[in-house]
Amino acid sequence: MNDISYIDWYSVSDTLLLEKIGNFIKYHRIKKNLSQEQVSSDANISRSTLSLLERGKTVTLSTLLQVLRTLELLHVMNSFQVQKQISPIAIAKMEEKERKRASGNTSKLEEPEQLDW
Repeated sequence: MNDISYIDWYSVSDTLLLEKIGNFIKYHRIKKNLSQEQVSSDANISRSTLSLLERGKTVTLSTLLQVLRTLELLHVMNSFQVQKQISPIAIAKMEEKERKRASGNTSKLEEPEQLDW
C-alpha cells in the first residue's frame, strides 16, 4: 500500500499500541490546554496513573474510559458499535416475498343507495 498513514495494526506490538493510545490522550489533553493534574482530578484518578497512560504503560480499561470521558473523546467508542449486515442472498429472498402487484379483488363495490329528497 502506498498510503504513508496506513498502519498494519496486526503487525504492531502491544507495547506500540499502548504508546499510540498514550500519545492520543496526551495530544488531546494538551490541545485542550489541560494539565495532567486537572485531567486526573476530573477523571478521579491519580496524576501518576494519567502519566502512566500517556507514556503507554498498562492501566485499567476503566481508567482509559474515565480519561476519554473527561477529555470528551468517547466518540472513539463508535468504532466498537456492532452493526448487523444482511447478506445479498437474504436481501434477494426478502425482496422476493414483497408484493409486486395488487391482488385484483374481483368483488364489485356496492353502489350507494339513491336517496329521495
